Amino acid sequence: MDSAGDWCLLESDPGVFTQLIHKFGAKGVQVEELWTIEDSMFENLRPVHGLIFLFKYVNYEEPAGPIVSDDRLDKIFFAKQVINNACATQAVISLLLNCKHPDLELGPELTKLKEFSMTFDSRMRGLSLSNSQTIRSAHNSMAQQPLFEVDPKMPAKDEDAYHFIGYMPIDGRLYELDGLQEGPIDHGAVAPEQDWLDVVRPIIMRRINVYTEGEIHFNLMALVSDRKMIYQRQLDTLLNETQLLGMETDALDTEIARLRMLIDYEEIKMAKYKQELVRRRHNYMPFIINLLQILAKEKKLMPLLEKAKERATKRSHKKMKV
Repeated sequence: MDSAGDWCLLESDPGVFTQLIHKFGAKGVQVEELWTIEDSMFENLRPVHGLIFLFKYVNYEEPAGPIVSDDRLDKIFFAKQVINNACATQAVISLLLNCKHPDLELGPELTKLKEFSMTFDSRMRGLSLSNSQTIRSAHNSMAQQPLFEVDPKMPAKDEDAYHFIGYMPIDGRLYELDGLQEGPIDHGAVAPEQDWLDVVRPIIMRRINVYTEGEIHFNLMALVSDRKMIYQRQLDTLLNETQLLGMETDALDTEIARLRMLIDYEEIKMAKYKQELVRRRHNYMPFIINLLQILAKEKKLMPLLEKAKERATKRSHKKMKV
């Protein structure tokens, strides 16, 4: 793969991806983690614009459907992944640039990227994306601060590689957007009256079932409309109806209170995401070293170490009895 500066590995975390989207300058959407792919999980998340799937990467895997190579590529934003560690950003950008929902505001940077690169082939689109200083800086701002610096000259251990891809409906068909493939993978038509999540569910389940048998980790997240925006819109509608009708009911009061509670929850969640980002970027090593030095000087370090060993031994014995 080509080099366009170093790109860090990203965690499969909804807070990281939501903050990343904001760093790109996009508004009106956020990312939520999915614990199940059953329909009930999506009930309070609609509209769902796309899915981000993380799985263990193998050297070669047959595409799960036909790869698009016709004039649909003129309308579908698909970029080849040309650099390492960029698959998380490519997955979410592919969903954003193909999303046509009015809730989404792309912002100037992504709008410029789309307008500039749509006439290119998939490899040139990948190069355009990877050479965007704004996008790379946003990506790397999500990196977790390492406790120890690794000598780049040291041989790297063989570690499992994980890969992000996207699923979303575009112009009435379901596509899999994987930057390591030659093009979007066409998973077939989505009927106008059909929920696209019903089409994608068995496709993802087949993939999950294969991985589960081999004890391979995977993760699934959804790109959805900004929840606070959705709840605020619903609340404003209710308040306007209440004023127009000049009447209030217990049911209306209960629903208004519920929506206000949900808005507060989203505000707390976003504040938590920002706090976690600060903590992720902070280097705690000086504090840890200083603390250990103080404990050692006051002769408290060894007793604490012995107590920790004792607790670990007790926990181990309890597990053995079970």
